Amino acid sequence: MVVAKEGFEPVSLSVEVRAAEERTVTVDLQPQSEIAEHVTVSATRTERGIEDEPMRVEVLDRDEIEEKLMMTPGDIVMMLNEMGGLRVQATSPSLGAASIRIQGMRGRYTRFLSDGLPLSGEQVGSFGLLQIPPVDLGRVEVIKGVASSLYGAGAMGGVVNLVSRRPGARSEGQLLVNRSTRGATDAAFWQSAPVTDRWSFAMLISANGQQRVDVDGDRWADLPKYARGVVRPRVFWDDKKGRSFFATFGMTVEERTGGTMPDSVLAATRQPYVEALNTGRLDAGTSFQTLVGTSVLSARASVTHQQLDHRYGEIVERDRHETAFAEATLRRPIGRHTLVGGVAVERDAYRPIDLPQFAYTFTVPGLFVQDDADFARWLSVSASARLDAHSEYGTFVSPRVAGLMKFFGWTSRLSYGTGFFAPTPLTEETEAAGLSRLTIVKPLKAERGRSSSWDVSRKMGPVSTTLTLFASTVHDPVEVERADRLVLANRPSPATNRGLEALVIWHPEDFSVVANYAYVRSRQSGEEVPLTPRHSIGIDGMWEWGNGKVGRLGIEWYYTGVQRLEANPYREESRPYSVFGVLVERRVRGVRLFVNGENLTDVRQTRWDPLLRPARGVDGRWTVDAWAPLDGRNINGGVRWSF
Repeated sequence: MVVAKEGFEPVSLSVEVRAAEERTVTVDLQPQSEIAEHVTVSATRTERGIEDEPMRVEVLDRDEIEEKLMMTPGDIVMMLNEMGGLRVQATSPSLGAASIRIQGMRGRYTRFLSDGLPLSGEQVGSFGLLQIPPVDLGRVEVIKGVASSLYGAGAMGGVVNLVSRRPGARSEGQLLVNRSTRGATDAAFWQSAPVTDRWSFAMLISANGQQRVDVDGDRWADLPKYARGVVRPRVFWDDKKGRSFFATFGMTVEERTGGTMPDSVLAATRQPYVEALNTGRLDAGTSFQTLVGTSVLSARASVTHQQLDHRYGEIVERDRHETAFAEATLRRPIGRHTLVGGVAVERDAYRPIDLPQFAYTFTVPGLFVQDDADFARWLSVSASARLDAHSEYGTFVSPRVAGLMKFFGWTSRLSYGTGFFAPTPLTEETEAAGLSRLTIVKPLKAERGRSSSWDVSRKMGPVSTTLTLFASTVHDPVEVERADRLVLANRPSPATNRGLEALVIWHPEDFSVVANYAYVRSRQSGEEVPLTPRHSIGIDGMWEWGNGKVGRLGIEWYYTGVQRLEANPYREESRPYSVFGVLVERRVRGVRLFVNGENLTDVRQTRWDPLLRPARGVDGRWTVDAWAPLDGRNINGGVRWSF
């Protein structure tokens, strides 16, 4: 139960009530320095308010999503990249692929969920992020650090849970149309409506396209061409007595092409070179919740089928990827404790048609328990553990403990956890270069990780501050070596990440400024991990007039520090750079007009060095890694119609 009153800090507590019994409960509410929206977090399974969660969860709310929606309506990449501690790393400049690194951890360690379901598969992959439209998102929940105790092997680096918008008491909808100066076109439609007093539905239809663009005039496409369509209906049922049901189905189709421009050739070979990827994905998921006495029984399941057809010049690689997931949990409050127990099973099958030696099928049943205890108004502790029996790599126990302390207006959290990751041939490097040149000399071992973090926060009127220290270590890390051939193997020395994050939010009436700084030191085998800047700074200001109902003006500035580069013939370290952007939105009756300018200083990697290599790399790629923007200045504008 959550008790909330305007002007006071909300409190989560558990109360046992028998049928036909009346009980009086006295709750002591503490005044808050500013009125804040209460957010209930679903990623941690206990459904507690975010301010009462011992485990730190960062939330991107609907207002922030709408701001990023006007910048990149077709995907969630920019939305995540501008969150502190998260970095979007381009993995394939030819096709525009990218992955999310949380606090320096590799992108494959991050578990992506949609309404708590792995609808994008066991791993979202470097192209999956580009195929998720944000129009229907209500909020984004992020858990940083090892979260295997909650979600198993795929969450060794953290969890990103994309929570969809829920239908309200009346019908509502939105239509968005966008066009950019770099040849991108986006159209998205979302509608929700109640059908009866118990049933409701929501529908998302999105179409996105991009022209092939050669920004620097070298006859190579700096922006790949793509055409994508996404359809996702959702159905909701709630009897208002503790029972609820949710189901969704999704279909994604995309064709993506990069490489040399039409009627152009590579200078080194005098031949054209084309990279392409055709994607077809179907997924379905469902969840159910009911009361069983004083307990809450929940069940959820999902299946995903993905078909990918790659082309790397003269090489064609086709594969099929299928995942299935099922889970049942029981949550019960007992005094000061909220207990959660459950069982889960996952199946991940990869079938490369042209390279069958890399096929695999993993089945992983698991058991997990969790106990959230409120020992005092100022102290809460969450302890969780999970047992996974992996069909290929064996049995693993993943514990995690987190504590929340509140004192004299300060809030502090401390956490520690361990976990594991089941390696596959699919990494950031092989998704960009393909598997045809890959060699696995000996069987891979499971990667084992541990992470810890400590943070302290304070709110003082319109100002809130947070400082976070974090550290993580991965033993037996799997890396791709690109010396004289492409080899996938476990490294003998651990990979380490150490750093801090600082966040300051100033939010007076009708105006807000968010400033964040991240220091990350990632090391592997005594060297800095490539493409990981030590210093990153972001400042985002937003002014709204008419409480956002009339219009808004946003200004942002981001700085990226020096990065170590690998297999780059032009330099060993990148140049630091800054990007600057402006967003203007104006409401005219029921229509919102917006114009957004990204990277107005026109920073481009190709202003310093060519993107193309003088000779083909050992992995087969003709491009170096992308360490700075490739598209340069980009201005987009459009309309949003709400009805």
